[in-house]
Amino acid sequence: MRRRSLLTAALTAPLAAGAVGALASPAQAATWSSSDKWGEWRDGAYTVHNHVWGSGTGPQSIWANSYSNWGVWADHPNTGGVKSYPHARYMLGRDVWSMGNVSSNHNVTVPSGSGLAYCTTYDVWGNGHDYEIMIWTQWHGSVGPIGSYVTDVNLGYRDWAYYQGSNGSNAVHSFLARNHTTDSWVDITAHCQWLVSQGRMPQVSIDEIAFGFEITSSAGGHNFNCNSYGVWT
Repeated sequence: MRRRSLLTAALTAPLAAGAVGALASPAQAATWSSSDKWGEWRDGAYTVHNHVWGSGTGPQSIWANSYSNWGVWADHPNTGGVKSYPHARYMLGRDVWSMGNVSSNHNVTVPSGSGLAYCTTYDVWGNGHDYEIMIWTQWHGSVGPIGSYVTDVNLGYRDWAYYQGSNGSNAVHSFLARNHTTDSWVDITAHCQWLVSQGRMPQVSIDEIAFGFEITSSAGGHNFNCNSYGVWT
């Protein structure tokens, strides 16, 4: 899965000495862990993926006890460009108009402070990787969506700022929560069907639903933890 950013992309570095020891305590006894930038682990219908895909990256390690309880320790330099998107993904494979009531909930613990730049986001894909729907529930630092602001919309009883654009490879539709939260419920169906009803996206198959942290900067090493997460269909 490819990711793009409006921010300027800044070589993947090997795992720094002592990096694993810097992981949050859940990693010490985790069911699975990896420092491979493409490391992934299957848990039932879900796949947990480290996904260090950007340029100018630092070390990143991922751990998981389940698809619902996982996290990363990331030490990416404070330069522009998304470095990674560690996530848990679920494959749906349903037409947008017959996808049913698909929703998701999550609870995360994220770092704060100067120099950090990241967002907590869903990444939903239509027709393979032709159409990308990003749903930002929380973010920090110098990050922003692809494209231009179009309008505000209420979906799933929440207010979102909607942006539309392209990364050069696929259309990108972004919804940014007007109220940030680290404990969230999101109506996936509402977002997808609104785009089609407004003529902004064709009647596609909603295939992949991913949730995780899109990390741009985290110098010094920081923990991003997913305490709970699930997709309901």
